[in-house]
Amino acid sequence: MNEVAVARPRVLTVIVSYNFEPWIERCLSSIRDSDYPSDLVVIDNASTDRTVSIIAERYRWIRLVRSRKNLGFGQANNIGMRMALEEDYDYVFLVNQDAWIEANTVGTLVGLAEKYPDYGVFSPVHLDGKGEHLDGSFAKYVGGASAVSSKKSDIVEAAFVNAAFWFIPVSALKKVGGFSPLFFHYGEDVDYIHRMRFYGYRVGYTPLTSGCHDRQNRPITRQTQMKLDRVYYLSVVSDLNSGMAKCLWGGVLAPLKPGVLALLRGRFKEFCFYTGTSVRLLCRYPSIAEIKRFCKHGRPVFLENVHSKIKPIWS
Repeated sequence: MNEVAVARPRVLTVIVSYNFEPWIERCLSSIRDSDYPSDLVVIDNASTDRTVSIIAERYRWIRLVRSRKNLGFGQANNIGMRMALEEDYDYVFLVNQDAWIEANTVGTLVGLAEKYPDYGVFSPVHLDGKGEHLDGSFAKYVGGASAVSSKKSDIVEAAFVNAAFWFIPVSALKKVGGFSPLFFHYGEDVDYIHRMRFYGYRVGYTPLTSGCHDRQNRPITRQTQMKLDRVYYLSVVSDLNSGMAKCLWGGVLAPLKPGVLALLRGRFKEFCFYTGTSVRLLCRYPSIAEIKRFCKHGRPVFLENVHSKIKPIWS
C-alpha cells in the first residue's frame, strides 16, 4: 500500500524594514539557510538608504512590498500577516530587521507549535548582537540568564516576550487578528499579548534555539522614557482584560501623578507632557472602548480594510 505524503506546515516569515542595509546580509541569509524552509516577505517602510535596491538586485527570491510612507511596525507587519491568512499558511514568523536566527530555529518552532496548540506566541531565546549574552529586554521579562539556563522544558511560559522573534499559528491570527493601529511604534506587542491572553492563548519561549537581536543597549534618555510611559498608559486603556475602573485609574488618569510631581519640581514641559497625555487618552477613550468591543468578536481584526481609517493615538 502506498503511503500518503503529509504536507509540511507552511511558514511565512515577515520582516519589516526601515533603512535595513546594515543587517540585510546577516538577517536574510539566516532565513535562507534555515533547516526548515519558509517563504519570506519584506515590508519596506519607505527606507531612505539602499535597502530596496539591494533586495531587488541580490535577493530576487524574496517578495518585497514597498510602502510609500512609514506605516509603523505594527501596521507594516499586518500586511504580512494578512498574506499569511489569504494564502493559507499555517504559521507566520515575525523577525526584526536587526536580528538573525539559527539554522534550527524555524523547524524547532514548528515542532513546538504542533505539539502545544494552546500557545499563541512562540519565541527562541533572545541573545544580543554578539550572541554572548541575553538581550537586555528579554532577560528582564524572563528572569535573567540563570532562570533560562535552569529550565529543562522544551517550552517555558512567560508573561511577555518582545516581538523581535514571534512565531504565531495562523489559527490564532483568525481569532486575535493583527496589531492595533492605535499604536504606531512601541506598545503594539504589549497590546497584542493582552489580546492573546483574552482568547486563552499562552505565550512562551524555547531554550532549544536562539536568535540574535543586534540593538544597541544605549541608556534611555528622559524624553524617551516619557514617550514609553505614554505608550504604557495607552496599553492599559486598550487592555481587553481590564475593566473600566482599571482603564481609567491605571491609564487615563495615571499620567496626572507624574505630571503633578514634575510641576512641583519645576519641570513645566514634563507637566504639560503628562497632563496632555491624560487629556488625549480621555478624549479618545470612547473610540478606544469601541475598538475593544470589536476586538472581542473573535475575528481577524486589523487585518481587514474596514480598520484602515483608525489612526494612532501618537505617531
